[in-house]
Amino acid sequence: MKFGRTLIAAVAILAWGTQIGSAQQKSTWDTIQETKMIRVGCVNSEPFGFKDPASGEWKGIVPAFAALIAKEMEVNWECVETTWGTAIAGLQANQFDFVGGMDATPQRALAVDFAPGTLVYYATAILARKDLPVENWSDLNKPEITAGVPMGTSSDRILTEMLGNAQFNRAKGNPEAVAAFASNRTDFVAGSSVWLIMQNHALGNQGKVVVPKPALISTADVGVRMEQDKRWRDWLGVSLNYFYWKGSIKQAYEDYLKFRGIDSKDAPGIRLQELQ
Repeated sequence: MKFGRTLIAAVAILAWGTQIGSAQQKSTWDTIQETKMIRVGCVNSEPFGFKDPASGEWKGIVPAFAALIAKEMEVNWECVETTWGTAIAGLQANQFDFVGGMDATPQRALAVDFAPGTLVYYATAILARKDLPVENWSDLNKPEITAGVPMGTSSDRILTEMLGNAQFNRAKGNPEAVAAFASNRTDFVAGSSVWLIMQNHALGNQGKVVVPKPALISTADVGVRMEQDKRWRDWLGVSLNYFYWKGSIKQAYEDYLKFRGIDSKDAPGIRLQELQ
């Protein structure tokens, strides 16, 4: 009898633990349906995200995309500020439900999942001193060159592999990387072509934006947390394809360019056919 009571107690404890585990593992999709809120990991990296320092309001491609999908789901959305260097850890810690503008790479896919589909296409470029002669990436692979990159970005990874002879200044985030270039601590800052056009505009065209050869075309995607329930990931993929081909994401980009006082004709495209 004592053994029987012990066995029953053990089964009860196991069942209770399983229920607790199931509650803790509630899927992103179910959570959004219950809370009516999408938490967006927003990075202060134009044109993907820009936080107005005065009002705290977010603008850019990712907030615009968040508004589009929130309308479809009939829920609300909010930005949770993060950086490219901490975005993966934030997803894993359930601080937000997706991060837009994150490049899908094999290394990152070991830690987080990605919605099938592309937010934008872009070329890796540099914002360089006007007197810096550069046509090819090999022109920058010299010990006397100091490259500026935001830490933890795709640019950091790619240039570290390509420019083994150059010096590196790895900044905490995008604003710090641009500040290092503006104060002549680096010869150039690397990043997406769409981001650098805006940074040069903000600096009064202090430098020049160059896409060195061979051109490196990348995708900016939507990262999500790894989980067994794939409804949220798959629905985001459908939404990405829908709004990409409908032109809504391109419109969000052009709206942001206008907000920044940049003519869309002077800015790089974000569709694959515009970069080839």
